[in-house]
Amino acid sequence: MKPAALDTFDNIREESLVAMRSAKQDGTKVVGIYCTYCPRELVLAGGGIPVGLCGTRETPIAAAEQDLPRNLCPLIKSSYGFAITDTCPFFATSDLVIGETTCDGKKKMFEIMQSKQIKEIYVMQLPQAPDEEASVQLWYSELKRLKAYLERFFGRTITDEALRQAIHQVNEESLALQALFDLNQARPALISGMDMLRVAWQIGFQADRQEAVRLIDNLAAETRAKASEGLAAAPAAAPRILLTGTPVGVGSEKVIELVESSGGLVVAMENCGGYKTVELRVDEQDQSDPLLLLARKYMQIPCSVMSPNRRRFDLLQRMIRDFQVDGVIDLTWQACHTYNIESHFVADLVKNQLGLPFLQLETDYSQSDIETLRVRIQAFLEMV
Repeated sequence: MKPAALDTFDNIREESLVAMRSAKQDGTKVVGIYCTYCPRELVLAGGGIPVGLCGTRETPIAAAEQDLPRNLCPLIKSSYGFAITDTCPFFATSDLVIGETTCDGKKKMFEIMQSKQIKEIYVMQLPQAPDEEASVQLWYSELKRLKAYLERFFGRTITDEALRQAIHQVNEESLALQALFDLNQARPALISGMDMLRVAWQIGFQADRQEAVRLIDNLAAETRAKASEGLAAAPAAAPRILLTGTPVGVGSEKVIELVESSGGLVVAMENCGGYKTVELRVDEQDQSDPLLLLARKYMQIPCSVMSPNRRRFDLLQRMIRDFQVDGVIDLTWQACHTYNIESHFVADLVKNQLGLPFLQLETDYSQSDIETLRVRIQAFLEMV
């Protein structure tokens, strides 16, 4: 039987919308965020509510394709479609949206979105050479620019003390998520990939970050307790799969669902929204400039837009070992060129260096290739 605490995540979106609308009536501002590179700490320190925005469903893509190319990444089209059709309640509730130049498609999409004046949009310019000190300094200057913008937007000074408090808050959430994800290092694993996705996706919409930590901690505690009673997400013999690659959310979970309906188990997800950022925390004992500490933290995110992206391969190697992985699936959304090309290096690591089965899948948000994917995934699991 699954932990009852899983059910507490089902209504987060609806409850958070009510809380955000109530907070807005009291003068609090909501800031919509598309990517993990956006420093939530700055929004929190300014007294705002940071919230993730919709972009994981196929429904609004047709509307997006009236302005965007059909052969563009579905994540970008979905995000844009939700915005122009006013069907993402969190986009509608946001007073400001922060974007970032993580890829050329998103960068130009934000330009079109700005031209339509749907919402106030601020775009951060991301350097992409993570090992260079010059990149840290460039990102530091971008954080300074964003801080000044947010101070005008919120009508208040963002102090170092407020930033340190926000850093602690975000650190606590990352610690809680990592502790939850790490429960799947057990054999048999304790949480299914579908349930992990459900938790990680829903928590991004939580208006109260302290409540987010409480919910995650409660789920982890109940899962540990049930483990002593024999809880398992799948039989011990089920192939243990690590999913890496492009971001996945509710609505774009078809690969995870296919793996688990075919007898495998996704024990870990390296993707954004999964394990990619939970280890990245600011040292709260370091009393140097908190903005510079944030710049250093965010430049360590191992996204495929970074070149070279050695941290991703270091992370994958550790995860494969720690989660006792039997095989790796690398998911690429159609037209996501950085992840598609970087799959060459992921395949080399997994197959040639670690000697494990590897499968790359390139797809989009549609259901048209479900049976093709099912056949490929089932054949892969048989090989595992």
